[in-house]
Amino acid sequence: MSVEKVEVLVVGAGQAGVAMSEHLGRAGVPHLVLERARIAERWRTERWDSLVANGPAWHDRFPGLDFPGNPDAFVAKEAVADYFVDYAEKIAAPIRCGVEVTSVRRNTGRPGFRAETSAGVIEADYVVAATGPFQRPVIPALVPETAGLTQLHSAAYRNPGQLPPGAVLVVGAGSSGAQIAAELMQAGRKVYLSVGPHDRPPRRYRGRDFVWWLGVLNKWDAEAMPGAEHTTIAVTGAEGGHTVDFRRLAAEGMTLVGRTEGFRDGVMAFAPDLAANLAHGDANYLSVLDEADAYVARNGLDLPEEPTARIIGPDPACVTDPILSLDLAQAGITTILWATGFALDFGWLQIDAFDAQGRPQHKRGVSVEPGVYFLGLPWQTRRGSSFIWGVWYDAKYVADHIVKQRAYTLYRPATAAE
Repeated sequence: MSVEKVEVLVVGAGQAGVAMSEHLGRAGVPHLVLERARIAERWRTERWDSLVANGPAWHDRFPGLDFPGNPDAFVAKEAVADYFVDYAEKIAAPIRCGVEVTSVRRNTGRPGFRAETSAGVIEADYVVAATGPFQRPVIPALVPETAGLTQLHSAAYRNPGQLPPGAVLVVGAGSSGAQIAAELMQAGRKVYLSVGPHDRPPRRYRGRDFVWWLGVLNKWDAEAMPGAEHTTIAVTGAEGGHTVDFRRLAAEGMTLVGRTEGFRDGVMAFAPDLAANLAHGDANYLSVLDEADAYVARNGLDLPEEPTARIIGPDPACVTDPILSLDLAQAGITTILWATGFALDFGWLQIDAFDAQGRPQHKRGVSVEPGVYFLGLPWQTRRGSSFIWGVWYDAKYVADHIVKQRAYTLYRPATAAE
């Protein structure tokens, strides 16, 4: 059986894989990118229909190509996927689509790795796992399948018409949960939203988007803190982008509940933490305003003041008199939508580079297993690592490391005759 050989094998052709290819190509390093479906497939088929990028077009992009149209717009998911297809073509990325990598193992007694794929065997000197942070949807084991409810993860949600008639409980109030809950309510559904601890930055303040504020305040480059990868951020680019205001959603008819804790005999239990979770989000929101105001004053910027941004509305009844248990049938709830995030899944990468919980052991994407690299992980090097623009800079670091290691392997001592 013939074995294809390549110097660097990149697994995944989403934003991470395309960025990796650009930097390897610039460095003149031969490589191949394998993608099990199409370029940026998750943007096309694993997200809901109305999804847009959470950052404006001028920010959520690679340096080498602008999005067409309004730079302050929030780009629809299909256009984001098209962008990466165009970028891959622009840099002539050697991407092979429709090829699934089923396993990667280190060669025995010789350098490099052996990758088993749906198209045959490939051997590589280096392997980059560029499969991103959204690999395996997580649904807590709380409600049994026998409960007579429709249960689906946000990754499987497409639009309100997909769900059976009835009320919906959305569990998780980060960007996905907040946007989906609002969309369902606008479609005429009765919605209950389970709100856990979260950060809630302003979408815009004093004429600038929050991504700009996080940039000038040097927060995108904040290094990972213990537990930082679990931070939930409520922000949206939907409907032109606006600040997520849970109290306003409640005033419009949504019922807020605390963190989902358990289920028994058709009754869902919620923690008595809703008011505290909203207060934490408010504190985060106001802290960004404080830092932004201080930055404006310190630098003498002529940005319009926005005193109304500091007005926090009154707590609705669902906050002052929280629901701690809810009989789902009596409430008319027929669907639970779990916006509860994703877990990493590197089952195909069969090397000794993971801790007991299956998390990659690495520093800035450089694995403890020599020759293996990771790209696109949350907080891989900084807060912005798993964002479109952030992964591009992380890819450069990984490519530079491969170039350095490659120089050592290519070294040959001079002979006496030489």
